[in-house]
Amino acid sequence: MPTPPGGLEGPLWRAIAVFRFASLGYVGLLAVRNGDRYAHPLAAGGVLLLMLAWTGVSVAGYARPAGRRWPLLLADLGAVLAVMAVTPWVIGRTALAAGVPTLTVAWLAGPVLAWAVSGGRRRGAVAALLLGGADLATRERIGQSSLTGVILLLLAGVVVGHVARLAVTAEERLQRAVELEAATRERERLARGIHDSVLQVLAMVQRRGAHLDGEAGELARLAGEQEAALRALIAGTVRPAGFPVTAAGDHADGGELDLRALLGPYASALVSVATPATPVPLPAAVARELVAATAAALDNAARHAGGRAWVLVEDEGETVTVSIRDAGPGIPAGRLAEAAAQGRLGVAQSIRGRVSDLGGTVRIEAGPGAGTEIELTVPRRPG
Repeated sequence: MPTPPGGLEGPLWRAIAVFRFASLGYVGLLAVRNGDRYAHPLAAGGVLLLMLAWTGVSVAGYARPAGRRWPLLLADLGAVLAVMAVTPWVIGRTALAAGVPTLTVAWLAGPVLAWAVSGGRRRGAVAALLLGGADLATRERIGQSSLTGVILLLLAGVVVGHVARLAVTAEERLQRAVELEAATRERERLARGIHDSVLQVLAMVQRRGAHLDGEAGELARLAGEQEAALRALIAGTVRPAGFPVTAAGDHADGGELDLRALLGPYASALVSVATPATPVPLPAAVARELVAATAAALDNAARHAGGRAWVLVEDEGETVTVSIRDAGPGIPAGRLAEAAAQGRLGVAQSIRGRVSDLGGTVRIEAGPGAGTEIELTVPRRPG
């Protein structure tokens, strides 16, 4: 994606512009110092003027994001190669063999840095190898200092390219974070408005019509369902249609999951889900098993207590507790043992078995006529 003006790449391009003019100034000082040793001193002055003109053109072109593309990058590389090509004639083979610096000296690093910032370390390395090889070809004698210059040029291309890519990546992540924060704030603003108007009306319709018969009762039920769906929507816990919330239907085995997001879709007109305001992270396998046990408890509430239930999540640091309470007739004493003996293992396996495998505990309070409360407690990090 193009880098916007003033982005994190902007300072890098400005630094390259300063380097190009500073390195050209250094070339000029060397030309004044060694001019009497050049084979064609006047031609050297003309070449320096052309180098100055091209430096101004390239700096102006790179100042605009639209100009940081292949036409200018290739032209920049070609300009330096042209100066290198005329260097043996301008300076003379004898002077070069005696150790007189070439006309490009440090100025040849400008295109390398430009290529590195525009395309990363690979592009910078390619430009460094091309210009480094051309520089060695112009010299009559290749010494240790010449090879050191090429190595430094290559390192500059790789390091600057790497830093430039890091800057672009950081800018993209910052932009996504800003967009996410803006979207979150907008959702919170809409949620406040909806809560003060639509949700209160739907809740009132559901409460006042819950005990009515006929179309009025059906309208109350629909209002309650829409209230729960709308609350889940503005809370960000809605799942795509058909996405199951089961023991094996949520994410991969590794990592952590937010228990609130897994239990949120169970909220409805009949089921109230209360969770902490902050995330409740659990290992993925633990979270899925705990949600499956909760689903089994809600299924029992739907079959024996008319479906009306309350779910409460408590994050206690080392442990997490999920309480499921219904308004049914309760469970008579000995009924659970009798059901297990008859092979009806909903509570024994779907609830107790799952929680026990996680190293947790299950507490059931079910007095006759007082409803049933199932409390599931699991350690955050099972042994």
